Amino acid sequence: MEVHNVTEGAETFTSNAWLGVGERNVLVDAGSADDDRTVRRISERVDTLDAVVLTHQHGDHIGSLNTVLDRFDASLAAYANHPRRDESLEQGDEVRIGDEICNVVHTPGHADDHVSFVGEGVVFTGDVVVYNDDAFDDGSFGRTDMRGASREELIESVRRLLDSLPTSAESMYAGHGDAYTGDVHGVVERALERAERREPKY
Repeated sequence: MEVHNVTEGAETFTSNAWLGVGERNVLVDAGSADDDRTVRRISERVDTLDAVVLTHQHGDHIGSLNTVLDRFDASLAAYANHPRRDESLEQGDEVRIGDEICNVVHTPGHADDHVSFVGEGVVFTGDVVVYNDDAFDDGSFGRTDMRGASREELIESVRRLLDSLPTSAESMYAGHGDAYTGDVHGVVERALERAERREPKY
């Protein structure tokens, strides 16, 4: 499956927005980069966008959402309520992203409505686990110092994510930092170890 970050190189703060191209063209998060640029980069890859699926609804992940939905007439799937939500996501649901059927795993801690999407070969982790960021390389975890966040919940979520990962998963696409291909289990395990130390991330 082709996966492209359509917010890569943005000059403003944004999350990654991952476009899964295949049987069902799906955007994982919409980012908050320049709307015209995001739409243009999606259009360069696909003629139609079937859906946007959200890992969670923090501003850096949904700032460009309305523009993307309007431009492509795409449906919206999310865990938490949203005025434009067409499909409610729940723990254990399945959603097709590109050519992968992914399981929805509820992974709160960074945000109450956070979910990850786990397929046989890929995992979209949002902000619960990232490969690299300003705090750690090769396995980091989402911030829990914001209102409504919980380190304890995040730790349980990372454990749940690790338990749900098939051995065949070798590509990880997170809400921030770089995409990763390789030992995804090892990256998630290192993120869990760091989160369990209870040290401040920043």
